[in-house]
Amino acid sequence: MANLVKDVVISQDTPKDLLLDKHIDYLLKYGTDTNDFEFCMTEYLRMSGMYWMLTTLATAKKLHLISKDQFTEFIDQCFDKETGGYSACPGHDPHILYTLSAVQIACILDSVDRLPIDDIVRYIAGLQLPDGSFTGDKWGEIDTRFSFCAVATLSLLNRLSSINVKKAVEFVLSCQNFDGGFGSKPKSESHAGLIYCCVGFLSVTGELGRIDADHLGWWLCERQLPSGGLNGRPEKLPDVCYSWWVIASLTMLGRQHWISKDQLRRYIFASQDCETGGFSDRPGDLPDPFHTLFGVAALSLLGESNLIPINPTFCMPQDVLSRLGVESQVLTK
Repeated sequence: MANLVKDVVISQDTPKDLLLDKHIDYLLKYGTDTNDFEFCMTEYLRMSGMYWMLTTLATAKKLHLISKDQFTEFIDQCFDKETGGYSACPGHDPHILYTLSAVQIACILDSVDRLPIDDIVRYIAGLQLPDGSFTGDKWGEIDTRFSFCAVATLSLLNRLSSINVKKAVEFVLSCQNFDGGFGSKPKSESHAGLIYCCVGFLSVTGELGRIDADHLGWWLCERQLPSGGLNGRPEKLPDVCYSWWVIASLTMLGRQHWISKDQLRRYIFASQDCETGGFSDRPGDLPDPFHTLFGVAALSLLGESNLIPINPTFCMPQDVLSRLGVESQVLTK
């Protein structure tokens, strides 16, 4: 039987620092050709894609390079008057994921006053089930990602009291496993992305003290591989997006120092595209806006000097949240 591939090899000729200008150029050019195959095939991600782009630009202090109106107008076009939610693109069904992205974009662009807040709150509250969980949309899928989206959206709008927070907390805590991690629902496998959502949920609701931070922190720090990269669960390859999910979770738990920051920086830097700009999941692969945001966001948490501080709970610039008066809980160790 062939051995499982568990890590990547980083060559000596990969970048050793942040190619920020190239990444800005990459994002500003991305999607400008509406006939491009990749642009057409990612229509279902359009709202989230705009959030990834704007958050990266804001973290890099380059938000002035875009036209605010084109983004606020797009948000307006994606609003579903019947439900109060937002879709990924005009003509698509509304979903809690894209509703959070729409609100985050409005916050970053300082245009929250344009939002139909009461309708959004009605939409989010209507997705909560009696056991405290949340569905993503009218089709009924339950996932702890949606619990995070619900409380993050409502917190940004200062309307967290519009849902049953106590029951929501009980549901998320019921999704914790023996290894300290969290899954998408009770008895589901622990996964770093879902751990971020559950830790972020508890950060927003002020309930981080309900979990054993050392137990969970140990599972998270074991995600670092010899290359310095982080994976989402055991026996998987490292991926730049987990640089965010894991380091943000450890930061909220006050245990960021449990991994090698220098080794993680090395892996993230190596995943940049020197020619086109942008980050990929791992060195040598094609870049995309998703991994570009989470590469930049992780570097911000690691203290990269060219980037402004980012909030580990909301994955938004801290100065935006401070302007809104939005707070989140972070433990100390």
